[in-house]
Amino acid sequence: MPKSVAESLASEISVVFERAQKAIVRIEATDRHGRLSGTGFFVDPAGTIYTSYTIGGESSDFEVRFGDQKFPARRLVADPRSGVAVLKVDASDTPFISVGESRSLTVGGPVMVVGYPMDLPLSPSFGCVSGFDIKYLDRYFATRHVRANVPVQRGQGGAPLLNMRGEAVGILISSLDQGSACFTLPIEAADKVHKDFLRFGELRPGWLGVGVETAQTPRGNSTAEINVLNIGSPGQKAGLQTGDVLLQVGSRTIGSPEDVLDAAFYIAAEDEVKLRVARGDQTIDLTVTAADRPNTSARTAGDIPSFAPADGANLRGFPLNIDR
Repeated sequence: MPKSVAESLASEISVVFERAQKAIVRIEATDRHGRLSGTGFFVDPAGTIYTSYTIGGESSDFEVRFGDQKFPARRLVADPRSGVAVLKVDASDTPFISVGESRSLTVGGPVMVVGYPMDLPLSPSFGCVSGFDIKYLDRYFATRHVRANVPVQRGQGGAPLLNMRGEAVGILISSLDQGSACFTLPIEAADKVHKDFLRFGELRPGWLGVGVETAQTPRGNSTAEINVLNIGSPGQKAGLQTGDVLLQVGSRTIGSPEDVLDAAFYIAAEDEVKLRVARGDQTIDLTVTAADRPNTSARTAGDIPSFAPADGANLRGFPLNIDR
């Protein structure tokens, strides 16, 4: 007798959970409030762990538990803009979760979160993708997040968001509506932070010196019009002009200023960035070499788009902590 849809789905969830569970860890640490507990997961066999900033960003005395083993861990890098932290344990041949692509997700597609709720055993939660958001309550994320209708509990912050192939496509950053849904950082954003650390030994966000606003009239299916160019900035040196409408930044197609904010997150200092702009009736391709953001408190166009609030790069200020 063929399986029902519910039985087939239950079987798939069980398979993904069984495959992932050995690579998901409970993390305990100390911060200024005392001991806290959260979740993380191995992303390679060398003991590298991704987790949330609230568990790994400003804490110390890390202890990682997986299976019957306990290991001390150290922080490699943490990024308060995106809400991710990368830890490391000195262990070899650690089980790990393969990384997928968040951009392959679609609204309504099935996803899972697997994490440790407080002092309870590792637990799976199942739901679907409900949206892709760049802001929430009028505050902007550093990059577009995956919103998932997946119930989550305290202690599961830093847990992986998994597709039905068992690949990590996001990291649980914050809960919504009393834990009935959640925001997850795309896995590509966490990889970008990790790769920047491996490349530079620190985070070096790229700066183009470009500010954008919403154009009154779209050009080339985009409304991301350049309204500010810092004098001597990489963007100005490359030949950008105010009034240009951005159509592409790197590999990302641009349709709005929000798309520029999303694309800008993935630019590191020293990167050569391919840009495509609409200027009058022309389409122009340019290459910009990103620089480090100027060390100044003065307003610049470095955080594009320029309408993004300076304190709105992440949601750590919201009462959404699910790690303690």
